Amino acid sequence: MRVIGGKAGGRKLRTPRGAAIRPTSDRVKEALFNILAGILGSLEGCSVLDIFAGTGNLGIEALSRGAERAFFIDSSRDASGLIARNLEITGFTGKGKVISRNFNAAISDLETAGNSFQLIFLDPPYGRDLLGNALDRLGNSSLLETETIVVAESSSRESTGASYGRLILWDKRVYGDTALAFYINPEKGMP
Repeated sequence: MRVIGGKAGGRKLRTPRGAAIRPTSDRVKEALFNILAGILGSLEGCSVLDIFAGTGNLGIEALSRGAERAFFIDSSRDASGLIARNLEITGFTGKGKVISRNFNAAISDLETAGNSFQLIFLDPPYGRDLLGNALDRLGNSSLLETETIVVAESSSRESTGASYGRLILWDKRVYGDTALAFYINPEKGMP
């Protein structure tokens, strides 16, 4: 697994041993960021939230491509340590904050602190019914700005709804066993 583009392009990221963490493949990640480039143009100055971050793969890719800051949420201490190490490897330690907590508690803390994000990644473990709960929680959250894009990764066998609170499904793509669902605020308008 590596950073594909931007300042840290080509750097290899540390990956976990075993199957406890399932990083997004380079092929899916490249397709995802090509789609985001078509929607946003640039990630320059974006604030990014990577929930169920695992290795930090998606948030680090966003930092490499110009995002201003990234918060990484994962309840696993092993994953949090891996994310911190990958931030060091890529030189983004000062732009990344790792939160080792349950996603509901971490979102509440971020809301209380007045944070908001333009880009949010959700990549929960497959088959645990976490994605719908996370989208429900985010759909009514103050973390959303009018231009926020939420990218939800799931197994292609899992279904996702057409809307969650203020989030409306804009597009869905399938890459083998992986599905990417793109949600936006309707106030933003369709890209």
